[in-house]
Amino acid sequence: MRLGELLQGFTYECVQSTGTVNVSDREVTQVVYDSRKVETGCLFICIEGANFDGHEFAEDVVRKGAGILVVSKDVQVPDGSDVTIIKVADTRYAMAFISAAWFGHPAEKLKVIGITGTKGKTTSTYLVKSILENAGYKVGLIGTIEVIIGDRHIHAQNTTPESYLLQSYFADMVEAGLDTVVMEVSSQALMLHRTQGFVFDYGIFTNLEPDHIGPNEHASFEEYLACKGLLFKQCKIGIVNGDDSHTSQVTEGHTCELESFGMSEACMLRAKDLRLVHKPGELGVHFEVSGLMNFEVEVPTPGRFSVYNALTAIAICRHFKVKEEDIGKALRSAKVKGRIEMVKVSDEFTLMIDYAHNAMALKSLLTTLKEYEPHRLVCLFGCGGNRSKSRRFEMGEVSGELADLTIITSDNPRFEEPQDIIEDIEVGIGRTAGKYVEICDRKEAIRYAIQNGEPGDIIVLAGKGHEDYQEIKGVKYPMDERDLIRDILAENAAL
Repeated sequence: MRLGELLQGFTYECVQSTGTVNVSDREVTQVVYDSRKVETGCLFICIEGANFDGHEFAEDVVRKGAGILVVSKDVQVPDGSDVTIIKVADTRYAMAFISAAWFGHPAEKLKVIGITGTKGKTTSTYLVKSILENAGYKVGLIGTIEVIIGDRHIHAQNTTPESYLLQSYFADMVEAGLDTVVMEVSSQALMLHRTQGFVFDYGIFTNLEPDHIGPNEHASFEEYLACKGLLFKQCKIGIVNGDDSHTSQVTEGHTCELESFGMSEACMLRAKDLRLVHKPGELGVHFEVSGLMNFEVEVPTPGRFSVYNALTAIAICRHFKVKEEDIGKALRSAKVKGRIEMVKVSDEFTLMIDYAHNAMALKSLLTTLKEYEPHRLVCLFGCGGNRSKSRRFEMGEVSGELADLTIITSDNPRFEEPQDIIEDIEVGIGRTAGKYVEICDRKEAIRYAIQNGEPGDIIVLAGKGHEDYQEIKGVKYPMDERDLIRDILAENAAL
């Protein structure tokens, strides 16, 4: 591909060129941003990361054969080297446009749905995928857990991948015959321009709470909020939670049409007459949808946040002309791994797996479950090693206050001793009158929870969610809570 075809959509300056070939006509053999993947004639983009700076490798990649460098600051290259240097204001921004062009602008051949917000992104993407596929659409997914392209399931490294990889996935989806993609859009991705180079057909805002603020993330809540708002300057139709107190700030300066969903009368798509549903081994909510659509819905997951997730999916899928009865049917059967995932172990009590791995998420989950008036609310969790101790104190305090029994166990200890982490959690529980037991081995902790379950209990296995490993001393060992439960039930039956 010619260089001129890649340098569209952003401002640049050619600060060095050699030879007689016009810069725009220079051939590009590959687009690369990893110095280990340089090949002769490639275009190398110098990206600045938290722990590295691609500009420092400029001389090395030119020696390896890179023919074009895209930079945002001055670099040193070998004297007399046949290299073209393109200077831009932000190499990540440029990379998004370069990548889109390199892969033939695949997003233009798809309906692209982007969901942002603090909570609900993962669940909402799976709900949308389920509803649209049941209606006959061919849908790809990009998110925190995985990337799904037809029958391919690819483990996700980031909630929203780097722009080059994102465009590669889009291209693969087009090649596979898909017509739609639903994706999670993180604030980090928006801040780092991973989603530039194309326009979302639909941009969705779920909610906003303080999160991802700290080193290598966002400097402040204000920055976090502003980054979320960038989506609504890059989409055709914006669909927002009208009940969230930050919605007006997030959508300030928007360039899209706006629609709202929620539970208040001002919202264009509304949920009303909520009724809790409690069946053997299952918790859910029944409600009526009114406004832009009118029908009854029952979802097999508990709480108001489940209603908001369902509304998010409904608000999106109505644009795809999906029938109301088809939406209701798909919502009733949709499940998301590790997100309030019910696992049937008994008709007498309810057991679920959830990814709640910080105090905010755990408090939201346990508060919701208490509305179902369980005989006992039992919370099993641990905390990750090499992370803030304050998180352990906070989670311990939340569980101690809200759960009738806490089972403290191990999560991903990483390079810390599991018992040390458990003792930190105990500090938080010690601030409350909550009852607890500690069982370091997670399988044995789950066995204890199941064997001691009482009629009417709700048991939550929190923190691991979709994860299928346990990280110890730098090694990830296979460990899926679903497998542990199955093994425990089989072992109990054999006694």
